[in-house]
Amino acid sequence: MADLNALSVPFAAHEHVAVFTVAESDAVTAVIPGAHTKNLFLKDAAGAFWLVTVPAEARVDLKALPGAIGCKRVSFGKAEDMQRLLGIAPGSVTPLAAINAPPGSIGVVLDAGLAAEGRVNVHPLRNTGTLGLSGAAILDLLRHWGHDPRTAPIPMQDPR
Repeated sequence: MADLNALSVPFAAHEHVAVFTVAESDAVTAVIPGAHTKNLFLKDAAGAFWLVTVPAEARVDLKALPGAIGCKRVSFGKAEDMQRLLGIAPGSVTPLAAINAPPGSIGVVLDAGLAAEGRVNVHPLRNTGTLGLSGAAILDLLRHWGHDPRTAPIPMQDPR
């Protein structure tokens, strides 16, 4: 919050009950305008960690994802690694957790559609709140914290 204020980043803050999954958040987010998100904490075949933020309703094609973000095969990262690198627990994952990660320790990717949104809703390092800020502001914050965020059209599963 201090960085948002110091950098004059406009945002809207909302407090709510704890939500751990997109399904749980549906009732909470229904009254919050803007694009809603989910986040994938991943580890690639080379051992690198990734934080990928996509629209909440997205069903990411994990087989095609590595080609889109520039790595080899991915799997979900462990909670211990998430805590060590990002300082957060599952259920509170957010691109804003990159504030806790040393530059270069994790690849951060924002879906290209979200990057263009005027209001993207993310957790403020805890799952009892939501911050709405622009996709551009999220990218600016990541750069401010020393990261080199990527935007990419994230591949989705066929809805069949």
